[in-house]
Amino acid sequence: MTNVLLAGESWVTVQFEIKGRNVMRDSQYGEAADRFIETLESVGASVTYQPCHVAAESFPRTTDALDEYDLVILSDVGADTLQITEQVAGGDTDVDRCALLADWVQDGGALGMVGGYMSFAGKGGQARYGHTPVGDVLPVEIAAGDDRVETPDGAVPRNEGVPDADLPDEWPHVLGYNRTTAKPDAEVWATVRGDPFLAVGDFGDGSSFAYATDCAPHWAPDGLLSWDGLPTLWKRVLDRVC
Repeated sequence: MTNVLLAGESWVTVQFEIKGRNVMRDSQYGEAADRFIETLESVGASVTYQPCHVAAESFPRTTDALDEYDLVILSDVGADTLQITEQVAGGDTDVDRCALLADWVQDGGALGMVGGYMSFAGKGGQARYGHTPVGDVLPVEIAAGDDRVETPDGAVPRNEGVPDADLPDEWPHVLGYNRTTAKPDAEVWATVRGDPFLAVGDFGDGSSFAYATDCAPHWAPDGLLSWDGLPTLWKRVLDRVC
């Protein structure tokens, strides 16, 4: 069984309703990891899930803690959540968990990133992974600024040769993705509008993958999430990087 740590895929929405001089406030908490977790578990993974606020406090701080997992997946959680710990916010030094991840992969671990507004470079460049050691580990080059590509008309991923998998040439459409550039030694398994959609690679003794779209709406519509080829795709990813 593949032990996976999944961090991210949660948010808090704060709303203000203004009526003249009166302001009413409301907030809602949401998570969107359930279907991704179901897919991973359907192909033999055991998933430990840390929403963003949990990852901020509890994401592994040592190599020994990371060694409990075969694969770490970051999905829609920015680098600030890993790097700006409570100690750093208070003006003290602390472990750089992005650097820790990179060293762990170098020594044989596996890291994946799934797309979203706070993945890769992210909205307005705020995810910021290209300025961290995580950017060195992934099989793609991360943009310096906003890397989101919105495709409301539907962009169709194309199979460029997922090994040992009977998948069609075209996959269900996506409504957006993070635009990256494949590194020279990357294996690009799928593309979308000429950009990497799924890329895998090696880093030191470890490995990594980059999946350019989200694992939930809006970028990943139900047609993709319900696609019968999706478990096969993720099984191949797990087999390759773990």
